[in-house]
Amino acid sequence: MSKRTLPSNASVATEGHDGRLIAPAATRNAEALCDLLQHWAPKTGQALEIASGTGQHVSAFARALPDLHWQPTEVDPERRASINAYTADLPNVSASVALDATAQGWHEGFAGQNLIILINLMHLISWPEAQTLISEVARALTLQGRFILYGPFKRSGQLTSDGDQRFHDALVQQDPEIGYKDDRDISSWMAAQNLTILEIVELPANNLAFVVEKSDT
Repeated sequence: MSKRTLPSNASVATEGHDGRLIAPAATRNAEALCDLLQHWAPKTGQALEIASGTGQHVSAFARALPDLHWQPTEVDPERRASINAYTADLPNVSASVALDATAQGWHEGFAGQNLIILINLMHLISWPEAQTLISEVARALTLQGRFILYGPFKRSGQLTSDGDQRFHDALVQQDPEIGYKDDRDISSWMAAQNLTILEIVELPANNLAFVVEKSDT
């Protein structure tokens, strides 16, 4: 996703059949994320997934919310092939396209989104890249469009489990610019971009989901 190489322990996937990759984390959290989307996502319109990974998520989301039209994105060509393998039989999913959402200006090619979703990326990019990403999301959303941001975060500056501490430390050791972001910093930058937090949802494996709506003020 970022211009840097992602940490080696950041996103593990194995080869399945027909070019499909399988990420254990996506297998584990797909059901909880579908439940979240069914509660908070708009029922119709355009939906953009940033960093779609293997394609397991977007194929599950497209089945759970069939009246949304989904656009998956991914920087890695092998993973774009996997996404397309998972979604080839789904009429409400477009072929995956390349997108580096940490780059300025990408909203111009993805305007008018009713929903944008980002899963498990913020801890793998720097804070300036995270700010750029959120700013671009705000510009790509329609008024009252929803943004759902999921992943591991610090709470009020603290890491709240031993597992989170070990993972954060491993990430920072590989690249000092990355690691867990603080929920207060995310909330503050959202507000600065006219993104109103509707709810912060606690999800399994000590993860958070920020449910956000674009406002006009």
